Amino acid sequence: MYYYSTRDKNRNNKLTASDAILKGLARDGGLFVPDHLPSLDSSLSVDMPYGRFAATVLRPFFEGDELEGDLEEICSAAFDFPIPLNKLSNSTVLELFHGPTSAFKDFGARFLAFSMEKLLVRHDRKLCILVATSGDTGGAVAAAFHNRKNLSVKVLFPKGRVAKRQKRQLTCWDGNISSYEVEGSFDDCQKMVKDAFVDPHYSASLSSANSINLGRLLPQMVYYVYASMVYEKENGKKPVIVIPSGNVGNSTGAYWAMSMGAPIERIVLAVNANRTIPDYLESGEYRPRPSVKTLANAMDVGAPSNMERLFSLYPTYEEVKEHLSAASVSDDEIRETIRKVYTQDGYIMCPHTACGERVRERLLDGKDNVLLVSTAHPAKFETIVEPLIGTEVPLPPALKSLLDRPVSYKEIPADYHRLFD
Repeated sequence: MYYYSTRDKNRNNKLTASDAILKGLARDGGLFVPDHLPSLDSSLSVDMPYGRFAATVLRPFFEGDELEGDLEEICSAAFDFPIPLNKLSNSTVLELFHGPTSAFKDFGARFLAFSMEKLLVRHDRKLCILVATSGDTGGAVAAAFHNRKNLSVKVLFPKGRVAKRQKRQLTCWDGNISSYEVEGSFDDCQKMVKDAFVDPHYSASLSSANSINLGRLLPQMVYYVYASMVYEKENGKKPVIVIPSGNVGNSTGAYWAMSMGAPIERIVLAVNANRTIPDYLESGEYRPRPSVKTLANAMDVGAPSNMERLFSLYPTYEEVKEHLSAASVSDDEIRETIRKVYTQDGYIMCPHTACGERVRERLLDGKDNVLLVSTAHPAKFETIVEPLIGTEVPLPPALKSLLDRPVSYKEIPADYHRLFD
C-alpha cells in the first residue's frame, strides 16, 4: 500500500504508511490518501479483543510497511479503554470519550504517538510535532506524546476560544510539551502549522498530529467499522451515523470505513454555525471562510482541511451530493437540545454531541436505526452544560487528575516564527 498527496493528481510521489505518518503533510500542502481502499477482512469479528480487531482492519494499510508486524502491539497499547454504545429513547450513542483526556481524539493521538515513537527510536531520529487545536485535539496529543522518546510537541490554541477545562488540559504539561495561546482563531493556528511545514528552515524536523496526519485518521476509521458491526449484530440492521464535524477528519474516517464495506447505511454531518459544508452542498461552490465562535468550540472551523480527502474520494459535485448530508445548528438549538435530552433520558450531552442530536431530530426523526457519535465528555464543558440541566456533571477520574496539575504556556501573535524563538 502506498500513499500520495490529494494535490498530486498524477500520483508521481508515493510514500509508505510510515513515511506519510512521519511527514504529516505532503510537500505540496496536500493530505496523504491511500492508493486504494481495501475490502474488510472476512475474519473480522467484534468478539475479538479491540486491539486485534483494529490491527486486522489496519493491516492492509500497512502492507509492506515496516510497522506491519507491530500493529497489534501498537493497537493493544493505544486502545486500552472501552467504546460503549449507549441506547437512548430515540437513538444509540457511540461514546468515544472514555480515553485519558475524555475525547475521541485519544484514539488517533495515542496510535500516532506509539507509532511515531517506535519509528523514531528504531531510526535514531527526532521530530517536533506541531498541533493546532480548537479544543480537544491538543489535550489528547499532549497526553499521548508526553515523555515519548525522540519527540517534542508544540500545542497551539486560540485565545479566548477554548473552554476553561480544555485550556487546563492544553497547558498542564512539562518536559517535551510546550503550549502556545495564539492571538487569533483556530484557522489562524492551523495556518501557522501549515506555513511552518512549507518553510525549508523548519520543515525537515517537523510533523503534525492534527487530523491532517494519516496516523490520526486511520484509527478513527477503525471505530466506525467496529461500532457499525456491533450495531448491526445487536439490532439486525445497518445504522445511519450522525457525526458532529469540524475539521472533518472524524467524518472522513467514517466514509473510508463505509467504502471498505462496513455496514453503514448513510452518514450525516452535524455542524454548528460554521456553515462551510452545508452551504457548499446547497450552492455547489466551496468557499472556506473565517470561523465563527460557538458553544461547540471544537467544531469552530471555517476551512475544514479534510474536505480535500473527501473530494479525493468523491471527485465530482454530483458524487459529493450523493454521499454527503450536512446541517447546521445554532447555539440556541444546542442549549435547547442539552436540556431536552436530559429531561427526556437523564442523559448529559456535551455541546458537540447536542449538535448531532439536533440534526438527528431535524433530518432523521422517526428513523429507528440512528447511531449518534458522542465526541467528548460533558464535564469538559461544565460552564455551558451545568446551568442548563441544573446539576453538576461528574468528573471522570482521568480528567480530574489532569485538572489538578499546574499550568504553563506562552502568549504569541499568529506568526509561526514565534514558535521557534
